[in-house]
Amino acid sequence: MNIPWLTLAIALPAIGALVVALLPPGRSELVKRLTLGVSLGTLLLVGAMALRFDPGSAARLQFEEIYPWIPRFGVSIALGVDGIALVLILLSAVLVPLVVLAAWRENEETGDDGKGYFALILALEAMMIGVFAATDVFLFYVLFEAMLIPVYFMIGRYGHGPNRRRAAIKFLLFSLFGGLLMLVAVIGVYVLGGTFLWADLVGPDGGLAGVDATAARWLFLGFFIAFAIKAPMWPVHTWLPSAAGSSRPGTAVLLVGVLDKVGTYGMLRYCLELFPEAAHWFVWPVVVLSLVSIVYGAILAIGQSDMLRLIAYTSLSHFGFITLGIFAMTSQSQAGAALYMVNHGFATGALFLIVGFLIARQGSTLIADYGGVQKVAPKLAGAFLVAGLAGLSLPGLAPFVSEFLVFVGTYAFHPVPAIIAGAGVVLAALYILWMYQRTMTGPAPEKFGESSGLSDLSGREAWAVGPLIALILLFGVQPQPLLDVINPAVEQTMHQIDATDPEPVIGSADQSADGQEGASE
Repeated sequence: MNIPWLTLAIALPAIGALVVALLPPGRSELVKRLTLGVSLGTLLLVGAMALRFDPGSAARLQFEEIYPWIPRFGVSIALGVDGIALVLILLSAVLVPLVVLAAWRENEETGDDGKGYFALILALEAMMIGVFAATDVFLFYVLFEAMLIPVYFMIGRYGHGPNRRRAAIKFLLFSLFGGLLMLVAVIGVYVLGGTFLWADLVGPDGGLAGVDATAARWLFLGFFIAFAIKAPMWPVHTWLPSAAGSSRPGTAVLLVGVLDKVGTYGMLRYCLELFPEAAHWFVWPVVVLSLVSIVYGAILAIGQSDMLRLIAYTSLSHFGFITLGIFAMTSQSQAGAALYMVNHGFATGALFLIVGFLIARQGSTLIADYGGVQKVAPKLAGAFLVAGLAGLSLPGLAPFVSEFLVFVGTYAFHPVPAIIAGAGVVLAALYILWMYQRTMTGPAPEKFGESSGLSDLSGREAWAVGPLIALILLFGVQPQPLLDVINPAVEQTMHQIDATDPEPVIGSADQSADGQEGASE
């Protein structure tokens, strides 16, 4: 019996969102329990699917499903995953129940039963799984745009601060502009390729067949700009700090931890594999933009006084590493970039959740309003430290492995970008450790007395952030299970774009020296 794993993984949270939205008002506890149950059920379903995934399979995609949707235009509901899509779906399924747990008490002060917010979370989960699983270009585009709707309301309606509506509109306008360019490119792909099915478009040798170089480069740009906005990259990143700063921490976790990965995933899946010649032609401009994102994002993070905006700018820097790894086009850099997407979701998700716990206690996002927290809440401070050290890619924690692979692969591509990107590592130590020092160490302010409400992690909060800390530690010392799934997909991508790893520089130099020595004898 062939089980439609991906259809079930999308349908379960979608139906759950509808049920939660239709519950009668005032059933706050039922809303939360039902949302948590659906999200955990989705996690179990995705986990069962992952256990059946075969990394050694010769098939390009697994768990494929194709259902006619708009036959007249050749549009299908086509689903399937490779190793990269699978780990990103797993990331989505892991983060959602943790966000639900973290947001358990957020509506109590306002008297809202949370029905709208939790329904939006489940709807967004269905779309996130769908966008990573989509193998029809038109279906991918529809889900790519549809995700804007729940996020817009999660920021504008359920965010915080006086600027939340402006931040939501800014996010929407940037994303719609990128989506419009992508729609033009999608139509162009259909006209030139005759189908929307990704597997038929890339073909056995990669890239759209029979498309001249100029057309391919314009189509590449249509996709790339949309993905660069979503990722985000400099200079189309300006929506991110305001959106993250005006969001609930749980919204920020999903926005930065998962949604932004759609951009970098799209670069791998569509920009590179549909337009390999154009991707090679644009390598150096994208590498330069990535380096600017790394350094610029890190410098701006250092100067932030708001914790949510600081973490958002750190993500701009981290996404620079991901795009650098993708366009360095070596197997190490691309494997590192794919792994970075997952590890960044764990580390940044933990940071946003812990900052959310602080905000819930003291009602402020400003760094200056804290200090000495570790004396009052040592468990919270310890979790914050681990998540922060993961953010600066400390050896032994999960992001280090992915960042190291990006550096190794980029250096093999060209030493200069790898050296410049190294500045981001130094700056990361500054903004993370300085934030920790200002919020967690030093004397505790008088307002942090017994009546302040600044308590240590509760059991619910520990269950929300604890799994992320555990995953950061686990994949820091044993990343191989993830790499075993990712590497075959990277090898197939390298084949499709006709890219090969450069010869080791040291080995070449040794061989040259041996040759000269042999000639002299």
